Amino acid sequence: MDTFHEELNKEMNEYAHGVYAATRTFPRDEIYGVTSQLRRASLSVILNYIEGYARQRGAVNRNFLEISYGSLQESKYLLDFCLEEKYLNTDVRDRLMKHADRIGAMLWGTLKNFK
Repeated sequence: MDTFHEELNKEMNEYAHGVYAATRTFPRDEIYGVTSQLRRASLSVILNYIEGYARQRGAVNRNFLEISYGSLQESKYLLDFCLEEKYLNTDVRDRLMKHADRIGAMLWGTLKNFK
């Protein structure tokens, strides 16, 4: 795995773990709602990236990258939603958004370079 993919993997891993840490304090009645949805979306970012990368076939890899990017956008919306609901404070949301923005730029660049 080259340096770019290692860095992207690291960023995605930190994002998923950060989301899990942040959601531990969410209201108990949200365990099957926004908590579950945000956790699944954040994990989907890295899991789809890894699966696509492992397939080593251009069209298949691109499809998984697109799913990963879509899950990232979903999770970003959920972070804003959770801030408005006061499940997250601004500092936590901003820290997670920085990871998400870096991941998004890296994924988007990768998608644009596909032939």
